[in-house]
Formats: sequence, structure tokens, C-alpha cells
Amino acid sequence: MIMTSPSPLKTVARIFFRILLRALARLFFRVQVEGMEEANLAGVGGNRRLLVIANHESFLDGILLGLFLPIKNPVFVVHTEVVKNTLLRIGLDVMADYLPVDPSNPMAMKRVVRLLESGRPVVIFPEGRITLTGSLMKVYDGPAFVAAKTGATLLPVRLDGLLRSYFSRMYGRRRKMFPRITLTVLPPTTLPMPGAPSAKARRHKAGEAMRRLMQEMALAQRHQNTLYGALCDAIELHGRDRRVLEDIKQVEYSYQDLLKMALLLGRLAARLTRCDERVGLLLPNMAPTLGLFLGLTALKRVPAMLNYTAGVDGMQAACAAAEIRTLITSRAFVEQAKLADKLAALQGLERIVYLEDLREQARFFDKLWLMGWALWFPRQVEIAATPEDAAAVLFTSGSEGKPKGVVLPHRAILANIAQIRAIIDFTSDDRVLNVLPIFHSFGLTAGTLLPVLTGASLFLYPSPLHYRVIPELAYDRGCTVMFGTSTFLGNYARFAHPYDFYRLRYVVAGAEKLSIAVRDQWFEKFGIRILEGYGATETAPVIAVNTPMAFRSGTVGQFLPGLEYRLQAVPGIERGGLLHVRGPNVMNGYLKADRPGVLQTPVSEVGEGWYETGDIVDVDDDGFVHIVGRVKRFAKVAGEMVGLEAVEKLASTVSPDAQHAVSTRPDEGKGEALVLFTTDAGLDRAALQKAAQALGMPELAVPRKIVRVEALPLLGTGKTDYVTLKQMAETV
Repeated sequence: MIMTSPSPLKTVARIFFRILLRALARLFFRVQVEGMEEANLAGVGGNRRLLVIANHESFLDGILLGLFLPIKNPVFVVHTEVVKNTLLRIGLDVMADYLPVDPSNPMAMKRVVRLLESGRPVVIFPEGRITLTGSLMKVYDGPAFVAAKTGATLLPVRLDGLLRSYFSRMYGRRRKMFPRITLTVLPPTTLPMPGAPSAKARRHKAGEAMRRLMQEMALAQRHQNTLYGALCDAIELHGRDRRVLEDIKQVEYSYQDLLKMALLLGRLAARLTRCDERVGLLLPNMAPTLGLFLGLTALKRVPAMLNYTAGVDGMQAACAAAEIRTLITSRAFVEQAKLADKLAALQGLERIVYLEDLREQARFFDKLWLMGWALWFPRQVEIAATPEDAAAVLFTSGSEGKPKGVVLPHRAILANIAQIRAIIDFTSDDRVLNVLPIFHSFGLTAGTLLPVLTGASLFLYPSPLHYRVIPELAYDRGCTVMFGTSTFLGNYARFAHPYDFYRLRYVVAGAEKLSIAVRDQWFEKFGIRILEGYGATETAPVIAVNTPMAFRSGTVGQFLPGLEYRLQAVPGIERGGLLHVRGPNVMNGYLKADRPGVLQTPVSEVGEGWYETGDIVDVDDDGFVHIVGRVKRFAKVAGEMVGLEAVEKLASTVSPDAQHAVSTRPDEGKGEALVLFTTDAGLDRAALQKAAQALGMPELAVPRKIVRVEALPLLGTGKTDYVTLKQMAETV
């Protein structure tokens, strides 16, 4: 408990036990403290009001902080549940003074305020309880309000390694008696008192700021790695026997099986290619596709994921931009997807390699190499690479022009995975159903690599268009996480039984705007709240997403931790601005058909290293992002800027169950004219005008030309094909 001045005997005992326990901790846990020099340079040690905040992984957290943080006479604020454990209470009593509190009790925080004002350094866990998920738990407002009220210097400390110990409460991981432990001390900061009309609102805003700071802590501590290195880390953490992958063949693959596929397929493909060569992959969502992808990255080949739904022109532009000479596909896939004519039309390829033939090229010495050495020393197989080296080339959807090759380094993909994990708790207990194609950034990063590198079970399904099969699959496999687009999710809801998605706890929508009708349908039929996100291939892909802890309907959530943003004013658009972002998940650059093979770094008027998204967004006071529209999706009608997405939203308001898309055509009198394509045969201009008046929209936003269609043209990713719609609009 807290003592104003401990007795000399107790002081001597504390010094003795601290020295002894510190030596034992270094011996058994190999404890390392990183970043303390920077904190000392910032004058933390002499700060009169110092509040140390840390994530909470295990029962040993407080003891380790007391042993290794060189802070004089601190007071540890611990959860009342912790001190009920006699051994832990004795350990804390030996280390330092402590104050047991209930973090949900505002009155208890007043004692912490008095401690800080008296000059005593305080160590506190803003989460209150030990994590059960491995990710950030609920962050209480109390510690944040204390920091803001006292103006104390915050010293963030990130603990890593204790989740794998027997002192944590996290299940589903391989336990170690003495895992390596790292304490990372981040740069000191402060938490200003937020402006708000009431104390309750100020307390809430301070809590939100603390939560974002804790998320930044999780991201700042991430380990720089390559994709293959991250796979090896996952195998060591979860065990080779853990079943992690399944596909339509209904064969469950363990980490050992996945590693075997990656090593052998990578070795065979490497014989046909050069180091750093971009190798085209034209393959569906199957286990061998993932194995080949990881195997190529291990041997420093760059998988270029071709969109087999893009048509001959789109595929040809992609091959030309990335200078693809070798393309790997599958005979069975080419036959089933009817791609033979497209392949025959592609020019500039030196060879087309079929997986069936590649497997037959495995010789006796290849198998001996695999079973006798590579499987047991997998890290030794990897050709040396840096996190900045290219890991993959993905291609933009081409929804508004020719596809561009986006070069994503290892750093960008792994950073995006770390950013997602910092805000949403994906665990090894999850079962992820991914129907989004791997050639799409959303399907690759979030749908495939995230679960595999997290230890979750993944089911890869080759087509998102099987609307009856996919809900049944989610039910049969007991899936807990699912990714999709608004269009796909709407169709699954139409055909699904109300109990098909009974185990789903996260449904994340991206790639296109989430329809209000789809959102309401999922909530009413399944009781599931869809988490809408926003991103771009160039950001690997997630930029912002709603989460269970930070959700606002009608938005795409808050920006991911570690991501900076700026809004640039656009003439004629009053609300929001052109979004520019900078962060660890931003691409290296583009490969374009006009300059094949030449990496073109992103150009932004904001400055070097920034990526211009091309989207007009508005950010509210709480940091939630509202998508206004794309710069290219604004029309100038009679001198006024009209957002095409706003017009589509107007049509959805009138006819929520139908699909709508808006394009433009030249108009001699007004410059441009709006053309509305809709699947609702009864939708007329009078109904649109009435809704526009009710919503306060101008008359110019109501299309004069309405075209009825059976279905909107879609790309393979589920996005609306606006290139085709533009051609249709100019002919009607």
C-alpha cells in the first residue's frame, strides 16, 4: 500500500529483493529495455509530475516495470482484482508502493490526481484488466482525465513477450516457461485537456485520446520484417502442427504443410526466374496460390497478382506495366474459368508455366533438400531482403481507366496488418472466411495474410459470386470473421438463412460504399453490425475503419494509427477536401503501361512521401471520416460541382432495395449531364425531385436521364465498372 516514508528496514529489503529479482528476470526472461535513453534526454527523470502508462499482458507487468524502469519512488496503480492474489500482492509490496483502485470508479481517480500533484511518479494500466485477446482492451477514461487534469508528462511503455508466458490470460498460443521479454519506452508526451461543454464530455474525449495513444504504442513497437520472416515467426509462436488453412478441396493444412508448399514451389519457380523479377500469378483463392506467393517472396521474386476478370486489355496493360515475362497459372483453373482465349491473346510473355507441370519438375534432390534441411531451418532458405524491398505488385481495379501496378514493399503490408491488429482483436481462436480474390489488396492483406500471420484459421473460397454457397459455408465452418464488399454482402443476405452467420462477430465491408439497405438488412436479419472501412491499393489497403470501440454509422471510421493525413481545399466543393496520407503502409510507387518497369514514386502537392488518394473526405471533430466522393466523380453541371456519389445516395434513398450508379455525358448547354442507371423499373424523376427537396439538394443534382438496366456492370472485385457505364452513358 502507499506509505509516506517506508521504514529503513523495508527500504533495505526492497533494494535487496529488487537486485535479486532483476538478476533472475534477466537470466530467465532475457529482459531488454529499449528507448530509455531518449526518455532520459527528454528530462523524464526530473519531471515533477510523471505518469507512466503501459499495456497489460500478464500478472508480471507491474513487477517488471518496477524492476527495470529507473524511476525514483513510484506508486503503482493496480486493479483491485490483482491484489487479491497473495503472491502478486507480496511481489508488489516488495517492489514499491501501490494503490489498488477500480478504474471504472471516478472517485478513485481523485487519489491518483493527489499523488501526481504531490510529486510522486505514478504507473498505471489504462486498460484496467489483463488482455484476453492479445490486442488492446477497453481503455478507461479515468487515467486519461487524470493526465489531462494534472498536465503530467506521459511516458508510454510497451511490454512484449508476456502473452506467451504462463502468467498471461491469453489462450490459443503455445506457452513458454521463460519467453523473451522486451520493454520499449516510447517518447514522452502530454495529453492536453480537451475542449468540451461539460466535464463528462471532456472526460470522454480525453479517454479517446488515450485510446489512440495506446494504439500508437502497439504500432510503434512492431518488429521490422519480411512476409516470409513473419510467417516463420507465426510458426514459432503457434506451432507447426496448428491447422491454419483450408480451401475448396476441404483439406486442412497446418503451418508445416504451408511451409512445405512455400519452400518447394518457391524453389521450383526460382529456377525459371531471376532475383527481383516480377512473376505474374494468374491463380484463384487456393492453398497452393498462397504457398507459391510466400515461396516467391522468400527467394526474392516479386509476385505480380493478375486480375483474371479484367479482360484481355486490362491483363495486357498489367503485364506490360510490370514487365512480366513469366506467368504461372493452372490448367484446371484456366479451363474452369474459360481463360484460354485471354491467355492466347497476351503478348510479350516468354513463358507460361502451369502449376501441374511445375510440381512434376521436383527432383529427388529437391525433396531431399526440403525434407532434410529446408523444413527444419526455414529462415536459412530466405534470400536476404529488407522491409523496403518489393513484396508484391497489385493492380488497381481500372474502374476509371487502365490498371496501374502498385508496388507494395514488405514494410507496407506488414505495417497495415499491425495497424489493423492494433484496433481490432483478431486472435488465434478466429475462423476467417475469405471470398475476396487474392489479386485484390483487401483480399490479400486483410482476407489472407492477416489471419495466416495471426494464427487464425483461414478458409479460402475461389469466387465471391456463389451467393447461396458462401452463407452455407460460413455456417458449416463456424466462421467468426468475414470480409466483403457492399454488393457481395447484400447478395449473401438475400440468400442466407437467418442462422447461417450465427458465429460471425466481425463483418468488415470495403472496396465500395456500404449501402444503407445492406447495412440495415444485416442488422435486422442477422443482428450483425457491419464495420465499414475505407482504403486504397496504394495503402496496402486500409486507411480507416470502424471498430467495436470506435463506431459511427454513415462513416468509414477513424484513421489507422501511424497514419498522417491532410485535406487540400478543392474549388467548388465546400465540404471536406482532397485527402493526402502518409504512413508506413504507403506503397513504394506505380508501374504504368506508358513507362514499363519504371517505378514512379507517388506525387503529391503536400510534399514528398505523401500519397494523394483522389478522394474528397470530411473529418468530424471526433476523427471519423466521411467520404464525400472522388475528384473524378464530380460533374460540373451549369457551372456547379455535383458529386455523383451524392446523386447515387439520393437514388438509394428513394429506392433502397435497387442498385444505382451515376455517370455523365457531354451536354452543349450545361457542360455535363447526369445519367442515372438503375435496376428499379419504377423509379422516375418526380420521386427523385421530391427526395432532393426534402434533403436540401439542388435541382441540378437530379438526373434528367434515367436508364433502366437488369444489373449494373461489376468488376471482379465487386466494384461498379464505371468505365463501361461511361461508355453506355455517351451512347444513350
